[in-house]
Amino acid sequence: MAERTDTTTTHRSGHPIEALLCSVLDDLKGLADVPTWSMDAETTTRVVALAARVAAGVAEVEARAISQASVLDLAGAAQCRDTARWVQRTTGVTRRTARGKVRLAEACADLEPTRAATARGEIHAEQAQAIADQVGLLDAERVSPHDQARAEAFLLNEATGGCDADALVGLGQAIWERLDPTGYEAREAKALEDQEARARAKTKLSMANASDGLTHGRFTIPTAIADAFRKQLHALAAPKHVRAAQGAGSYDWKTPSAERMGHAFIEWIGGYDPSRLPKVGGLSATVVVIGDYEILQGKVKAATLETGTRISHTEFLRMACGAGIIPAWMNANGEVLALGRTCRFHTPAQRLAAIIEQRHCQHHSGCNVPGYLCHAHHVIPWAQGGGTDLRTTQLLCPYHHARAHDPSTDPMRT
Repeated sequence: MAERTDTTTTHRSGHPIEALLCSVLDDLKGLADVPTWSMDAETTTRVVALAARVAAGVAEVEARAISQASVLDLAGAAQCRDTARWVQRTTGVTRRTARGKVRLAEACADLEPTRAATARGEIHAEQAQAIADQVGLLDAERVSPHDQARAEAFLLNEATGGCDADALVGLGQAIWERLDPTGYEAREAKALEDQEARARAKTKLSMANASDGLTHGRFTIPTAIADAFRKQLHALAAPKHVRAAQGAGSYDWKTPSAERMGHAFIEWIGGYDPSRLPKVGGLSATVVVIGDYEILQGKVKAATLETGTRISHTEFLRMACGAGIIPAWMNANGEVLALGRTCRFHTPAQRLAAIIEQRHCQHHSGCNVPGYLCHAHHVIPWAQGGGTDLRTTQLLCPYHHARAHDPSTDPMRT
């Protein structure tokens, strides 16, 4: 052990708990400059496990101290709204972390066996919290104190045996099935109903323009809806779809990365049919893209969305052919020369007729992707006045369709 240095600046009252913590802090300061490169694999493993046990014991001591702070009403003395705010102010942790510490203090105060196991470093603080949460869900009217103690003992035994907090939650839910087999299903259904109602009440979405071409956002939605949304994005981020749209070699990871999921989100928004949305101000929920007619003739010039956002000429051409976009071309005097049509989607009957007639991808390279896997492409671009009819419809596979709208990309990439 490193030589102790008497550098602790905390005032010492002589209480054994404070004395021990000061001693530990002094020892930790002595270890600050001790290198870890000299530890072998076995020593490193033991140190990590020991550090976790020590952290659990310290968390339990902190929890008891927080309980004492509540008894002494230190929050009221400091004019704080509650104990969590007092903890935040005293320790400098976030509000979220402070609430977690207070919850652990309340849990340890009610469950002595769990508190003692945490103090000995046998279980982690998050395991103790999970045990408390699951025991707290037991209805005192249906479950006797004896059975509640049995449930705590069962979960505590599983925790010391290696079950993490998530596994303990699952085991806690199974306890109800054993203790109240007749009322378990109704209780679970009611609990899930309440949980879903709380989730809907807390649903929110926020977006902020960073003024660098990016918009940052956060959302909170019910888990069931998130599962459906994640599955839809995974379909767009799947290797088969990405390779079809971007070419061979464009997918080199086993699971969708955050970047790939972001691009899938963009594709999901761009491919949504605006006709399925309610009208806004009497019009479909479309975005009007305003640009000079000269852009269609090859001039490099910026365009503008109706929201005021400036976009490049390449993005203008790309968006003008996308779903939910109405391109508006204007002359130098601000007069509208042409306004795109909103009925750009081919009907199922038109797609079927095109498949029967063309059979496969019509790209000049001789691509033979079956027609039912192809996109219906406007031979005369929608942005240039092309209509949605069979005479100007061409089947293109996702890869060649993407190249048709982005000719700068090499279609022969491998």
